[in-house]
Amino acid sequence: MLSWLERRFSVREAGSDGKTEILAGITTFMTMAYIIFVNPSILSNTGMPFGPLMTATCLASALATLCMAFLANYPIALAPGMGLNAFFAFGVVLGMGISWEVALAAIFLEGVLFILLTMTRLRESIVNGIPKSLKIGISAGIGLFIAFIGLQSAGIIVKNDAVLVGLGDLKSTPVLLAFLGFFLMVALEARKVRGSILLGILAITALSVVLGVSKAPEGIVSLPPSLAPIFGKMDFSLVGSANFWIVLFSFFFVDFFDTVGTLVGVTNRAGMLDAKGQLPRAQQALLADAIGTTAGAVLGTSTVTSYVESASGVEQGGRTGLTALVTALLFLAALFFSPLVSIVPACATAPALILVGIFMMMGLRELDFDDWTDFVPACVALLVMPFSYSIAHGIEFGIISFVVLKLATGKAGEASPLMIGLCLVFLAKEIFV
Repeated sequence: MLSWLERRFSVREAGSDGKTEILAGITTFMTMAYIIFVNPSILSNTGMPFGPLMTATCLASALATLCMAFLANYPIALAPGMGLNAFFAFGVVLGMGISWEVALAAIFLEGVLFILLTMTRLRESIVNGIPKSLKIGISAGIGLFIAFIGLQSAGIIVKNDAVLVGLGDLKSTPVLLAFLGFFLMVALEARKVRGSILLGILAITALSVVLGVSKAPEGIVSLPPSLAPIFGKMDFSLVGSANFWIVLFSFFFVDFFDTVGTLVGVTNRAGMLDAKGQLPRAQQALLADAIGTTAGAVLGTSTVTSYVESASGVEQGGRTGLTALVTALLFLAALFFSPLVSIVPACATAPALILVGIFMMMGLRELDFDDWTDFVPACVALLVMPFSYSIAHGIEFGIISFVVLKLATGKAGEASPLMIGLCLVFLAKEIFV
């Protein structure tokens, strides 16, 4: 069976092997399994039931990730996007007073629009039209973003009203476990131990149970809650209203550029871009994302998107869709083993995110530090992503600065019509929206 899968996903040709891909898939799942419980927790603020939301989260994640595996053969997993789910709950439903059924309808139509745009290759053109220097900056920016999320998740960095952020309680048990996990992972990685990140997550999870940070599960197996209360509950009655289309295009913009950024960042780190800096099979990868969003709305969850945590599997050697297949199967298994999945604490997965973020920032060495019109836009994208807490905003400001600097220094020929067009769209958005 494993040899057939290796042939199906061209694992050997990608410079990997079946065991490495399986370990990578498990690692990716472990670093993003939090979404199984966090997504329902956020969306349930709208009045949607928690149990069915958990089922929808697992099914939508598995379906979209399977599409990525078989359509694009990339080691990238998908799930309902963080930030997008908060916008759904607090911005749209609670903030604008729009029912969750109407919000799901907006997401469904957003997904359909994505499918149509993907078939016209517009999204693929944008992915491949981003200059190599910006791709490097985006990849490093996502790395810094992931590391920042990991530091917050570990409790090492916390909110500070005086200076925005500050150090947490470094003597607390979860923080100490996070430090231990980080150094353990780095040491294993330095010794070239296969599955170093996964081994670190498992070791800290076991320690957290022993020390009482995580509670041992009362059971191992549980039946998944029924989807019936949220399945197919989309309400299209407000399609004619302006607010509906404002919501739809808000989801559209963030999802569009979050996905572009994740694909560019993770595949650049994995060495999957071709000699021209373009992404092979970009159309198929984007189609998988679009299908996931559409199907997720039908299942009853917010926008499904590509996950930056996929980089953890890439760092463990994942290079093909077999990694994504393993992650998808684990999401399906989580439907029945949710008590076991729930014991993995943030202090076990946070070190993995920090380490992966560091790995992704290594790509900065490929930048031309002498060409300021390439170097500065890459740095702008890198800095804006974590500090605005948005991949989309990082891409937006990176592209604007790239075009402006090229035009201002007499290098207009290096700014393609596509980049100039995107720059104008972003400027108009910031001025008028």
